[in-house]
Amino acid sequence: MGIHRAFVASLLISLFVFQLAKALHPNQLGATSVNTYPPTKIDCGKACAARCVLSKRPNLCNRACGTCCGRCNCVPPGTSGNYESCDCYAQMTTRGNQKKCP
Repeated sequence: MGIHRAFVASLLISLFVFQLAKALHPNQLGATSVNTYPPTKIDCGKACAARCVLSKRPNLCNRACGTCCGRCNCVPPGTSGNYESCDCYAQMTTRGNQKKCP
């Protein structure tokens, strides 16, 4: 009877470990996923250079944009506006409650 209990216990532990591994690494164990892990990082330097090309203070613009891009992994298209395409970028504010991201 003791061998039977040990077998059942080891089987349950094995199933638990498999489910835990599957939850932590879904793509490696055959589960399909729409997203890729980790998400691809955008080139913040190029994206911010394009965003700040018309700025009166390009160094300041590039620095602020770089910080925002690094945190949000996105930069809105164009040289201004279009914040709806990058919600995280649009919501960042300075200590004075002004928009942080250009």
